[in-house]
Amino acid sequence: MSLTIDRGRLLSEIDELASFSDAEAPAVTRIVFTPTDLKARAWMKARCQETGLSVRQDAVGNTFARWDGSDPAASVVGTGSHIDAIPNAGKFDGVVGVLGGLEAIRSLQRSGFRPRHSIELLIFTSEEPTRFGVGCLGSRLLSGALSSEAAKKLTDNDGGTLDEVRRGAGFGGDIERVKLPSGYYKAFVELHIEQGPLLERQQIPLGIVTNIAAPASLRISIEGSGGHAGGVLMPDRHDALCAAAELILAIESAARTSGAIDTVATVGICEVFPAAVNSIPSRVRLSADIRDTELQRRDSIMRSIETASDSISSKRQVSIHSELLNADAPADCAPAIIEALSQSCRKHELNFIPMVSRAYHDSLFMARIAPVAMLFIPCRNGYSHRPDEYASPEDIARGTLVLAETLAALSR
Repeated sequence: MSLTIDRGRLLSEIDELASFSDAEAPAVTRIVFTPTDLKARAWMKARCQETGLSVRQDAVGNTFARWDGSDPAASVVGTGSHIDAIPNAGKFDGVVGVLGGLEAIRSLQRSGFRPRHSIELLIFTSEEPTRFGVGCLGSRLLSGALSSEAAKKLTDNDGGTLDEVRRGAGFGGDIERVKLPSGYYKAFVELHIEQGPLLERQQIPLGIVTNIAAPASLRISIEGSGGHAGGVLMPDRHDALCAAAELILAIESAARTSGAIDTVATVGICEVFPAAVNSIPSRVRLSADIRDTELQRRDSIMRSIETASDSISSKRQVSIHSELLNADAPADCAPAIIEALSQSCRKHELNFIPMVSRAYHDSLFMARIAPVAMLFIPCRNGYSHRPDEYASPEDIARGTLVLAETLAALSR
């Protein structure tokens, strides 16, 4: 079997998909269930059908494009990622795994390969949390990590429920039926840009992911006392923003002193009320993201944050309340798929290193119902979620080639 990647076609398709955007190029904005997202979905569906794949969509828009194997009853080998994009993003995040997955299937078809296990390209709905406030919506539902009851309570910023929005976008049916049956996938492999700088720094073309870190997300409310910036003396103040500043630094310190490089913590949102230059802040809302590859270590960080909150609350005489939005478990990748990826790299004489995925992906949730692994390619400067996100044509083609080889090995 001789595999070739049509690099020109693949790059052209990446550029064409990027044209479906609510932001001016080179930025890409593609929010789930918007008219732009629906146009991109229709374009992707047409590309899959041109390849001879049978396409189905579930009640939340997860899209399955299948190349039937010689044994229709056998479990499926899956690959794929997402095509939704946060505001002002780049054109490679998720897309490389979707269009690379499609080209991998085409390369196998061109080679004359015939799989025994069906090979399926899966395009996940709403990997990004932009619209409904929860990341990996589609894969959470597919894996059962998010119940249909909880999903029905999700709303967007305009108050539209998930049911209302998805049905308005043309996706009917019962959410209860989205969850995949046990044993549906024999294996699932996701190709992705690294979203970090390590491969580029080490000048290694490929990374095989062994572990996927998982986030815990907190919404923190701090209530103090407001007042005129000139009228309230310093000893009498209960400044909510000053308390928030202390807590933000405490969160950073907890991650820095965990003893592990894989522990990270970020406060990405700080909303101040009343947000006037001559008014003491009376209320602050923070959103914090804490990630690790080890659940016990991450939970220890969470306890440290709780202790710091209590201390700051007492010292500054403010009220601090934390709401846990989610606390997902990290995932280990399947040794058999890691080995298949490794063998594929060796076959094509490509260097690779084992890696940890510090960003989380749909594969994190697919790991609950299937053996999974991920393949990383470098991205320039490690940049992602920004317009200058970039992966080279050579790296994209290499990743797609190794993916194709691996899908062949797993589907025999």
